[in-house]
Amino acid sequence: MDNGLIPHRYAKALFKFALAHDNASQVYDEMKTVIASFQKNPSLQKVLANPFVSRQDKASLLKAAAGEKAENDYLGFVKLILDMNREQYAYRMALAYRDIYRRIYKISQVKVTTASQLPDDEISKLHTLVANAFPDSTLEINDEIDPDIIGGFIIDVDDSRMDASISNEIEQLRLKLLSSN
Repeated sequence: MDNGLIPHRYAKALFKFALAHDNASQVYDEMKTVIASFQKNPSLQKVLANPFVSRQDKASLLKAAAGEKAENDYLGFVKLILDMNREQYAYRMALAYRDIYRRIYKISQVKVTTASQLPDDEISKLHTLVANAFPDSTLEINDEIDPDIIGGFIIDVDDSRMDASISNEIEQLRLKLLSSN
């Protein structure tokens, strides 16, 4: 089976189960925590794939990855993937669940990148700009600082990008000058 098919099937089953128990939102929050845990600790994936690590230790790691507030739906899911020897797919399952939940509930990921920390009212204006551009979506907005953009801002919404950075302007000018020779 394809590595993407297994995680997607498990994530879809978990989503349907959590939805039936009116707990899909809680599981979504737990999966975001699990994803963050895997991203902060890349060795977690290797430990879960290691056949010499005990099932109990793997269960403890997956429970800890979801944070202190792991609910029964997630804990049951951990037991299921351990019973089926699918723990090496846990990270991809969390990603797939997150994607399913976002697609169903029309949640868009937004990343607002600025060169330096802006005042709260300026950040609020950028957030409002994005909210007005995507009125039918719920937005999860993350603000980042990247001094390499020199000035201006970059707004990424899912697969769309609005680049109003100084570094982009300089690059466009450079390309224009190169093409005119």
